[in-house]
Amino acid sequence: MIKVNLLDSVTDRARATAAVEAKVADPRARAILLGVAVFGLLGLAMVFDFVSAHTAAARAQSELEKQKEIAAKMAAINKEQAELEKKIKDIQTRIEAIKVLRSAQQGPVALLSAVNERLPAAPEFRLESVEQKGGELTIEGHSPNEAAVTQFARSLEFSSDLFQNVGIETERKQVEIKREDYADGKGEPDPDYKPETVRFKIKCKYGPSQPPAAQAQPGKDEPAKKEVASR
Repeated sequence: MIKVNLLDSVTDRARATAAVEAKVADPRARAILLGVAVFGLLGLAMVFDFVSAHTAAARAQSELEKQKEIAAKMAAINKEQAELEKKIKDIQTRIEAIKVLRSAQQGPVALLSAVNERLPAAPEFRLESVEQKGGELTIEGHSPNEAAVTQFARSLEFSSDLFQNVGIETERKQVEIKREDYADGKGEPDPDYKPETVRFKIKCKYGPSQPPAAQAQPGKDEPAKKEVASR
């Protein structure tokens, strides 16, 4: 049978408690315990701060990398956009140049077509030059008779204001006949035959885009028409 001495156990516990109380009551022991607690708390605070700072630094680094990737993508997009804008600008410049070239080509073509449509049917009627400076047009040529020149001037004048302020200058000149002008090249020119040609210069304003000229009052434009017809 086991016997337990409860008196000794209680006595030992009392002694241990008395020893602890004696140590706690000692000022040096209290200072040591307080120091250990303070340093423990400081250590825990430092560890927590280090872990928190390390985590924040890792997050900031990750965010920085993402921002760098986004910046690189945006730079590439901006570069592509700049290249596209430059290509579009070059295309627009080419289109404008083509428009200007077409307008420059269509202008003379339209002018010559309008003049050609109004040429008389005389076989010897010839144009030597058609010169345009701004809106001023000068047509020079020669005709076997003055009636063809008058007909041509009238066709220009009555053109729905396409040709305006038509004026004519004419000059008669004798045509020199050479031996080569004959069919066989052996005939002799007739000294009494002196053919003439009418050299003319017509000046007017050509303006298909200009507004129609004001209609002249009855009776005031008749002298000008008669003068053109008399020439």
